[in-house]
Amino acid sequence: MLNEKVAKLIDSYAEDYARMLTRWVRVPSLKAEPEDGAPFGPEVRRMLDMAMVDCETMGFLTHVYDGYACDATLGDEDRETIAVLAHLDVVPAGDGWKYPPFGATRVGDRIYGRGTGDDKGPALCAMFAMKAIKEAGIPLKRSVRLVLGCDEESGWEDMDWYCDHAKMPDVGFSPDASFPLINTEKGMIHAFAKAPVSKEGLQVLRLNNGERLNVIPGECEALLTGGNALAEQVRAFAEKTGLPYDAAVTAEGVLVTAHGIPGHSAYPEGCRNANGMMLLLLRELGAAGALRTLADAYPMEYTGEHLGIACEDELSGHLTCNMGILRIENGVLCASLDCRCPVNADLEQLIAAIRAHLPGFTLEGLSTTEPHHVPADSELVTALLAAYHEETGLPAIPESTGGGTYAKVLKQGVAFGAGFPGDEDLAHQANEYVELPKMMKAIRIYANALLRLCAE
Repeated sequence: MLNEKVAKLIDSYAEDYARMLTRWVRVPSLKAEPEDGAPFGPEVRRMLDMAMVDCETMGFLTHVYDGYACDATLGDEDRETIAVLAHLDVVPAGDGWKYPPFGATRVGDRIYGRGTGDDKGPALCAMFAMKAIKEAGIPLKRSVRLVLGCDEESGWEDMDWYCDHAKMPDVGFSPDASFPLINTEKGMIHAFAKAPVSKEGLQVLRLNNGERLNVIPGECEALLTGGNALAEQVRAFAEKTGLPYDAAVTAEGVLVTAHGIPGHSAYPEGCRNANGMMLLLLRELGAAGALRTLADAYPMEYTGEHLGIACEDELSGHLTCNMGILRIENGVLCASLDCRCPVNADLEQLIAAIRAHLPGFTLEGLSTTEPHHVPADSELVTALLAAYHEETGLPAIPESTGGGTYAKVLKQGVAFGAGFPGDEDLAHQANEYVELPKMMKAIRIYANALLRLCAE
C-alpha cells in the first residue's frame, strides 16, 4: 500500500494543487515568434519561469535550458534516475468554449481551460507526487527527474535541445495520455502535400483552414465563385449526404461552411474532419485538377484507404490519417498529412504509396518518427501497472496509441496517465477540463509508482 505519511500529505494538497493549476492555465503558453531567451515566444517562457519557481519552492534542484526546457530533481543527481517527461506548451484555444479558455474557471470539482488535461494538470500531478515523497522523507535508491518541455505540440525542438545539453535518463514515463499505461506508440509520417490549383472547373477564391497537423478541424470555410444556383447545389449535397453544410450568397461569391466534429488526430473515431468534408463538396461542385485529386485520395475517411496506405497489426491496431490544415495561397493548394502508423508498418513504403496516389503533388516538410514499444514484462511497466491497480482496483493491461508523447525520447519510456478509463477526452478541443478528485487520485498513483521504482 502507499506509504501512509505520503498518502496523508497528498490528501492535504488538494487546494494547493487547484490554485497552482489555475495560475498555470492562465498563462496562454502558445508557441509564438522567438525572442532572446524565449525560443518559443514570450508566453511559453513566462510559463517556464513560473514552473521553475514552483519547483524551487517545493525544494527540488532545478536547471533551465535556454528557454527550451527545464528540469527538477528529487534525490541525488549522481544516482540512476527515473524520468518524468511533461510539457508546458498548449495548442490554440479554438472556438466553442463555454468558459474563457485561459480563465481556469472552476465549476464544482472541475477546472476548465486549455492545458488543464494536456499537459499542465498531469505535470503538476507528478510534481505534487514528488513533493509528497520529499516531505515524507522517504530514502531513495534512484532519483526522480521531472523534465518540462516547451515545444511538445509542435516540433519537439525542446527535447532535441535538452538531449544535447543534459544527460537524458534511459527509463521513465510521460503523464501525457491515459491510464492504465501505454507501452506502444505508433510511428508517424508528417508532410505538406502541395500542388498548383487548376484554372479549370470550380474556382475557390478563399480557403485557409486549420493551424495544427494534429488537430481534427471542426469547421472549414471557403469562398467560391458563383451565386444562388451554386448555393442551391450546396444545400442539395447536404441533403443527399446528410452532412451539415451552410451556404450564403455574398457580394464576393458563395461563402460555404462545413461543420465537422473536432478532435485529436490520434483518436479520429467519432470525429468528422471538416477539411475532408469541404473537399468532398468542392469535388461535387466541379473542382478540377489538384483539388479533385486531393478529394479522391484524401477525403473524410481516416484509415488512409484512398491514399493506398490502409494497414494494421495486432500490436498497435490500424493506421490513422488526418488533414489538419487545408489552404490555398498564391495559387498553390496545401494539405497537411498526419499519419499514425502501426508498429510493423514500413514507413518508406507508405510514403511511396502516398506519392503514387497524389500525382502532381510534392511532399514538403516530410518527416517520420519510428514507432516505440516497451515490453510488458519490463520492470518499468510492471511497477507502474501495479501502482495503478493498487490505487484504483481497476484492471491494469498495457495499451497502444496513435498519440505521440515524450516517452519516445527515452530508451524505455511509456505514457502513464493522467486520463482515466471512461473520461471525456477533450485534448485539443473546446471545454477541456480536469476533475480535481481524479487529479488527486493520479497524484497517489504517481507517488506509488515512483516509490516502487525509487524507494530504498
